[in-house]
Amino acid sequence: MNCCNEKSVIALPSGEKLCKNHFIVYFEGKVFRTIRQFDLIGKEENLGVALSGGKDSLTLLHILKRLSEQNPKIRINAIAIDEGIKGYRDKTLEKAKEFCDRNSIRLNIFSYKEEFGLTLDEILKILNVKPCTICGIFRRYLLNKKSRELKLTKLATGHNLDDECQSILMNQMKNNIVASARLGAKVGLIQNSMFVQRIKPLYLCTEKEVTAYAFLNGLLEEFTECPNVPQSFRAQVRDMLNGLENKFPGTKYSIVNSFLQNLPSLKQRFKNEEVKACAKCNEPSANEICNACVYLGKLNNILTGVK
Repeated sequence: MNCCNEKSVIALPSGEKLCKNHFIVYFEGKVFRTIRQFDLIGKEENLGVALSGGKDSLTLLHILKRLSEQNPKIRINAIAIDEGIKGYRDKTLEKAKEFCDRNSIRLNIFSYKEEFGLTLDEILKILNVKPCTICGIFRRYLLNKKSRELKLTKLATGHNLDDECQSILMNQMKNNIVASARLGAKVGLIQNSMFVQRIKPLYLCTEKEVTAYAFLNGLLEEFTECPNVPQSFRAQVRDMLNGLENKFPGTKYSIVNSFLQNLPSLKQRFKNEEVKACAKCNEPSANEICNACVYLGKLNNILTGVK
């Protein structure tokens, strides 16, 4: 069923087809309802937005910028991480810079090269590791550290419903239930001064919806994917879920909604999980040495010839 006489631009899992204007109203309404439902943003925030220059983060920043215009007490800062992926990150960072310049948003860029001494491309030539594994560890490390240094009250990320659905299944397949307990629109188990609270305002929006919104609003002209993604376990789970969604529309919503019913008990079960300070860098860690320092140690040993 069409929403009106205008040409439809997207079909929802329910079967409803929306035109451009009605879809934009629907999408933005869903994001603002998610913010209210999960109490993601207060009336006064120094809010950071993790900006990659891709469809999700540009969409998120676009909407949160409008929110800050409605309430000047919600200040917006963008944070971009330059991993050093030649031919990919340099292009998306240009998009990020253009958007922030156009919208008078402060953009803070931090790089693996400056922080760790090597780009991701250089690291992968030295260590025999899966790109997304080590990149994720370093990226989360920098986002939290720099958000704290910038005195941000929260950090919003562009994770959408597809991302959450993939994470739920990946954790089940890896028997990593404690990682699932940290999921949700508000990330983490407990509030701790070492962590800047991460939030996901696009939590209930599908990747298809985010992509449509980004293109319809001129936020993105083409879709680019990190060249390392096809090597990841997440990509395999993503493709499996997309196949199921095509055959059985609404599958992703069902997985996330059923997970949300169990999430409170998971958070209660693991609420006493200990957070330590890494003995080397003093950043938060589940172990005596954080994963970032473990990999940096391996890199240093190889580069210096230590066995």
